[in-house]
Amino acid sequence: MAYDRPWKSFEEQAALLQSRGMEVADEAAALEYLERVGYYRLSAYWYPFRVFEMMNHDRHGRPTTQATDRFVPGSQFVDSVRLYLFDKALRLRLTDALERIEIALRVDIAHLLGERDAFAHLHRDTFHPSFARKKFGRDPRDSFEKWQVRCLDMERRSKEDFVKHYRQKHGPRLPIWVAVETWDFGTLSQLLAMMKVPDQRRIANKYGVPEWEVFQSWLRSLNYLRNVCAHHSRLWNRNVIDQPKLPELGTLPWCDDFHDQPQLIARPFLLLSIARHMTKVICPDTGWHLRLQKHLTAFPVLHAQRQLSLEDMGAPPGWERWWSS
Repeated sequence: MAYDRPWKSFEEQAALLQSRGMEVADEAAALEYLERVGYYRLSAYWYPFRVFEMMNHDRHGRPTTQATDRFVPGSQFVDSVRLYLFDKALRLRLTDALERIEIALRVDIAHLLGERDAFAHLHRDTFHPSFARKKFGRDPRDSFEKWQVRCLDMERRSKEDFVKHYRQKHGPRLPIWVAVETWDFGTLSQLLAMMKVPDQRRIANKYGVPEWEVFQSWLRSLNYLRNVCAHHSRLWNRNVIDQPKLPELGTLPWCDDFHDQPQLIARPFLLLSIARHMTKVICPDTGWHLRLQKHLTAFPVLHAQRQLSLEDMGAPPGWERWWSS
């Protein structure tokens, strides 16, 4: 299909929005944001204000809707900017927590495996055979082989002085407590997923999660969250692709609010709650979760007839009662 959308100046972009029903009270400010942030990025934040029309039914007989180019009455350009700024600050705050979690997990894994062997991560027998031998698609390599390639590539790409210094003194391969400092969150998460069950359970128990499968899914989801934040993507109301599992009812009381609520599990508030839980374990005196709560409760007040709130993020009713405890 030929692409038929013509290039438009910033003034033409603002005029197009106005022609579709969006109010632009301060045109100079709107042009500044279009020039600095971009029409396409901001479009993710005015998308909720578009008019949706009923279409056909899906194969299950459920009605489907489709977004039109029109905006609901009262939609203002400033509303999309406020959502954008709220989301930007949300990602920055989460980046802080995710850094703490990633660094703590590096220590947890390196300390546990390194006690047995400085190069434990290089040996297949360190890992659970069923987990390490998994294959996906047509790739003939199993999980352990692919992880080794990824691990070695990250070591080679590292420009850290400590890596250069170690190699000069001790040789090319790094012990786990050095190598772990060259890995990203995804590499770390994949390593834990290959570990033997007693080892996974030991680390999960440290974070108050008795079910190792649940904890493993948490790390996968936090890696997904990290990638969203790192790429400056819309977060606040996105559909989470890599959704975390929940422990059994009563295990972690705050998790109970999400049980049997697929619409909440599919939204990012659960991931925020997992980050809260883990940062409180890492640093019991932290105030990070309180600072995030203050930001969340300052959700922007909007002008459009279609109101948005923390419920669109997947926040369960009464979440404040356990968040600050």
